[in-house]
Amino acid sequence: MYPTLLVIHSLLRWVVLGAAVIALLRAFGGWSSGRPWTPTDEKVGKQFILFLDLQFVVGLLLYVAFSPLTTAAFADFGAAMRDSIMRFWAVEHITAMVIALALAHIGRVKARKLVDNRSRHRTTAIYFGLALLLMLASIPWPFMAAGRALFSFPALG
Repeated sequence: MYPTLLVIHSLLRWVVLGAAVIALLRAFGGWSSGRPWTPTDEKVGKQFILFLDLQFVVGLLLYVAFSPLTTAAFADFGAAMRDSIMRFWAVEHITAMVIALALAHIGRVKARKLVDNRSRHRTTAIYFGLALLLMLASIPWPFMAAGRALFSFPALG
């Protein structure tokens, strides 16, 4: 199950990032131009949140039940905290992603409660932008010590 979930998590990352960029571009465009909030803005924000939630569920399954890295980290948490790669997987990655998820949700809820178009776009841009920055900083890019390939396809079997 681990290899399958890892592939799904790896591929879904790109969907989430793409949806975040689209939602952010719409938010900044609406904010800067004063464009009215449209059903498309609502749909794009909802899709970003949907993909982000799905990614979180897959990541949580990996974290709690299937990842050999987190299993090893939980077996000796003290040792894991002294190892930068284990610490990244056991604490840093999930903490940053939970905060990014919370920011995206908070931004969407706050924007939906606002009436003013510019305020809705501004709120969405700020919260989605912060969520995207945090996600980008916490993805295990290939150049990082805990890095992974841009597309992870371990042997499924």
